[in-house]
Amino acid sequence: MRSSNPVFSRRGFSRDNGYAGFNAAPQAGGPAVGTQGNPYAQQGGNPYAQNPYAQQGLPYGAPPQAPATTGRMTMDDVVVRSSMTLGTVVVGAVLAWALLPVSSTSYGLAIGSGLVAFVLAMVQSFKRVASPALIIGYAAFEGIFLGVISEMYNSVWHGAPFQAVLGTMAVTGATLLVYKAGWIRVTARYARIGLTIAIAFIAVMAVNLLLVAFGIAPDGGLRSSGPLGAVVGILAILIGAFFLTLDFKQIEDGITYGAPKEEAWLAAFGLTMTLVWIYIEMLRLVAIFSGRD
Repeated sequence: MRSSNPVFSRRGFSRDNGYAGFNAAPQAGGPAVGTQGNPYAQQGGNPYAQNPYAQQGLPYGAPPQAPATTGRMTMDDVVVRSSMTLGTVVVGAVLAWALLPVSSTSYGLAIGSGLVAFVLAMVQSFKRVASPALIIGYAAFEGIFLGVISEMYNSVWHGAPFQAVLGTMAVTGATLLVYKAGWIRVTARYARIGLTIAIAFIAVMAVNLLLVAFGIAPDGGLRSSGPLGAVVGILAILIGAFFLTLDFKQIEDGITYGAPKEEAWLAAFGLTMTLVWIYIEMLRLVAIFSGRD
């Protein structure tokens, strides 16, 4: 399953001129990677009907070689790159919180940083290869945005950022647990349905933002501080958890099929975007449940 939207497609690790889709995953309980167990070989006419990383030196019909000696992505690579990107977000947020007092100036800086982060994320999403500079730059500007916004929330709802961090960790841990336990199977159908819901949600939120900006939808519209806003926030967090399952699946597939080591940057990029999404929605939800407008 591939999405034509580059933001979602980035969750498929790159292979020459395209993205490896969700069909790349070995079937649970199936044979080892190869002609018999590789779903690519079972779908006639599928443009991906081959091991997606065979051109990197992994023999088709043989199990993945040891990543440590072949320059292929490992879980350690993903952890290190993710630590770098998330660490950059945290450092940027802490510096912004400490150095920028709550004011209209800092709010404008936050909006500007958020827009720069968005542009960098879009550029990386359209690129076919990972650019560490773009990814780290995105993380730095995203950190500044989160630092200012978090300080503003904390000035009204004291402790909200800390609760949002705990909530983000809880959602991430629970999603990983459910995924590793096999209670959720990331199949092409699962991805297709989830992405459709996510795209529809983003489109509705964009329309809602325009209605609020033009004064048509008072009190934030669907993003109000009432029960409707809470329901929308919970749905947004569930969509974030869905994205986490896609990230986990693509990391597993990348390691299994011998993705190049550089692809770990794409994994880190995807995880960072997802965790930022969940944190922002959790921050908003904490504010709503705090009962203050």
